[in-house]
Amino acid sequence: MTDQGVTFINVIEVSADDIEGFVAQWRERAAHMRTAPGFRDVRLHRALLPDSRFQLVNVAHWDSAEACEAAGLNPTVVASVDQARQVARANPALYEVVAEFC
Repeated sequence: MTDQGVTFINVIEVSADDIEGFVAQWRERAAHMRTAPGFRDVRLHRALLPDSRFQLVNVAHWDSAEACEAAGLNPTVVASVDQARQVARANPALYEVVAEFC
């Protein structure tokens, strides 16, 4: 089995009026994060139904929890996240694979 690293999942509550601005800001933050050591990939998913509690789900893969946490401490990222908190409620956590079916 190859090293699967860790998965960062952040389910985000944000009003429909704020989604577009949040996504634009997320793109800037993601562009910065992708230069961090240990970064693998990231995708932002949007709910298909407008009344879904979590309108956005951010899924990123990292080499390790330490790499993800270090990238999140970058002052530029901290400032961007603080700004995002003005319009959205985030629920982030790190995960590892415990079962898989292919």
